[in-house]
Amino acid sequence: MLIDLSIVDLVEGIKCGKISAESLMEEVYARIDQYNSQLNVFLSLLPSQTALARAGKIDQKISSGQKVGKLAGIPVSIKDNICINDPELSNSCGSQILREYHSPYNATTVEKLLQEDAIIIGTTNMDEFAMGSSTEGSSYGKTLNPWDTERVPGGSSGGGAVSVASGMALLALGSDTGGSVRQPASMCGITGLKPTYGTVSRYGLVAYGSSLDQIGCLAQRASDCRYVFSIINGHDVNDGTSANIELPTAHESADLSKLKICLPEEYFDQNSVDPEVVDSINEISELLRTQGAAVERRSLEFLRYVIPTYYVLAFAEASSNLGRFDGIRYGVREQEKPSLKSLYQTTRKKGFGEEVKRRIMLGTFVLSSGYYDQYYGRALRVRAWMEYQVEKLFEEFDFLLGPVSPFPAFKFGEKSEDPLAMYLADICSVIANLTRTPAISIPGRPTKDGLPVGIQLMGRRFQDHAVLGAATALQEITDYHLKRPC
Repeated sequence: MLIDLSIVDLVEGIKCGKISAESLMEEVYARIDQYNSQLNVFLSLLPSQTALARAGKIDQKISSGQKVGKLAGIPVSIKDNICINDPELSNSCGSQILREYHSPYNATTVEKLLQEDAIIIGTTNMDEFAMGSSTEGSSYGKTLNPWDTERVPGGSSGGGAVSVASGMALLALGSDTGGSVRQPASMCGITGLKPTYGTVSRYGLVAYGSSLDQIGCLAQRASDCRYVFSIINGHDVNDGTSANIELPTAHESADLSKLKICLPEEYFDQNSVDPEVVDSINEISELLRTQGAAVERRSLEFLRYVIPTYYVLAFAEASSNLGRFDGIRYGVREQEKPSLKSLYQTTRKKGFGEEVKRRIMLGTFVLSSGYYDQYYGRALRVRAWMEYQVEKLFEEFDFLLGPVSPFPAFKFGEKSEDPLAMYLADICSVIANLTRTPAISIPGRPTKDGLPVGIQLMGRRFQDHAVLGAATALQEITDYHLKRPC
């Protein structure tokens, strides 16, 4: 099938006329017709006639000898919190408060994809305002995991991960605040990249935690993520947090024999990490050793503080960022009594889900007078200390290796009634967001029941190409990333 080819091979085939963009789109829409209604992936979707017409224009440009872009004809899905200006598509952030909202502009990443002739076919389901780890928090219904429809696909970019895993898209954009690209990639058996903070513009991403959020990409292969990252990264004057530096490049595939890798002891805690996840990490570790890499276990004491630090900061920033959704500046207006207070209360009561309300309230508390320095100020200091510790660690090691999630995909309802249990799903992934470093999830050995398990490689800030090169090299000697659930 065409959808099993790499993005690079597909683009080369389309450009030379061996593959038609229209035939690729037909194959993708056949899978959408087959799986979307069951898995609940797309919140808005281009009609098939529109998508095929756009693909046909790509073929016409090629046949007439015109130049086409680096993503010519590639069907792409984007997370529902990344703005796109298309009359056929909407951006609701998975929330009732933004139902049927149409963005008046494109996010910078979306603009870059369109300039390279990618075809954005739809916006994908997500936990409301990216607050969740299972996609159960969407106000438009949960997305199902194609490997086992009784289990979650991960979150908050669950819809995007399922679109790639099931062949309903070849590339997906997502946002990663604490693991929201990597964790669903792990649970759906695909590859997910969270770049260094600031390397990919956040302009057009609806903010959750501004110092943590980063747009990333999901694809079947690390080489596909590398190709797409080279297109979407770069300085953007519209984003005040965008890094104005030129990233160091590296070989497309790393020499594994020259790598020195740290394996944190804390990731082998049988009380918090599933034994089958540990087995998958051990297998990759041994594989690296057989390739000549040095893999050393090391205790990293600061990892015990990542969850409280992360959630204090994330909740505080969320309470600030979501203040704009009040029925006046943004949001569907709801009102019971003719007063401003009633407008705010009714709009937010009807528009926000329970988890969003919980995070806004907790975030407001940690920022309140008398508690600001005790919680938020202290969390900022701990974060700075963690960044220093990680920077020192990367003076000795090339990468950190570990799980993405402490457990495989769990069943619906298993953790949704216990917020603390759900928050612990991020225990292995949030360190990359706190320290602004690049990290990637690649498939490792699945469980005995066939559920995917993700392996995480984390590197030094701005060494994104090195991380992608190492992940590509690992995938050249394994085949877990080539398996599909359907």
